[in-house]
Amino acid sequence: MTVAEALASGGVEPREARLLLAAATGFSEATVLAFPERLLPAEVEARFVDSVARRRRGEPVAYILGHQEFYGLRLAVNPAVLIPRPETELLVDLALARDFRSVADLGTGCGALALALKHHRRAAQVVAVEASAGALAVARRNGVALGLAVDWRHGRWCAPLGAECFDLIVANPPYVAAGDQHLAALAFEPPEALVSGPDGLDAIREIAAAAPAHLVAGAWLVLEHGMGQDAAVRGLLERAGLEEVRSWPDLAGIPRVTGGRR
Repeated sequence: MTVAEALASGGVEPREARLLLAAATGFSEATVLAFPERLLPAEVEARFVDSVARRRRGEPVAYILGHQEFYGLRLAVNPAVLIPRPETELLVDLALARDFRSVADLGTGCGALALALKHHRRAAQVVAVEASAGALAVARRNGVALGLAVDWRHGRWCAPLGAECFDLIVANPPYVAAGDQHLAALAFEPPEALVSGPDGLDAIREIAAAAPAHLVAGAWLVLEHGMGQDAAVRGLLERAGLEEVRSWPDLAGIPRVTGGRR
């Protein structure tokens, strides 16, 4: 099988086929595409065919490749962690627009938020909390691979923070409602990182209630939520005593992040 034949026979999106073939060969996409007539070694062909079969069964490309780009960083991912989404980069942008020397990331998953913030604020103290031991192991490995020193803690939301207070707290918690029709398309990702009660707000309720006690005066709590949840989340932050509560839209104009100041 040649490169051209492999790309034509994949039965997946052309961009995905190129990524999978590049991974199977160990070369860049550009190098692979530069020689469409090149014959693939049997072991490369076998790897590619296996990857395509996994993709056709619905497995996300990031899990097949074992990594995902987020805010310019390559992060290892596996089914123990949610795959970082591009829309979550808005949360990083908003966090970096603030002056902070210490930040806590609640529900860090693969470490995307914590590592992006540490990468851009090397002098800051970054604490990352995760309830899943499997996810925390992935985050720790990403920190080592990137050479970024984050204080990784195992536990639920604010519990591992003790009596500490921070200049900023960020979170991308689960916010999908149980039974949501979109969950079928996310079957390969960990449900505990996606689903949060009948209305999708259980985790955000917990965070809103507990996080203000861990903010210094003037510090912000900023968190991601789902489409159409912004009004409810603003209400939760206001009832928790936070001020200047507001929501920010993503590139599609959908309110995606809400925050408030202590």
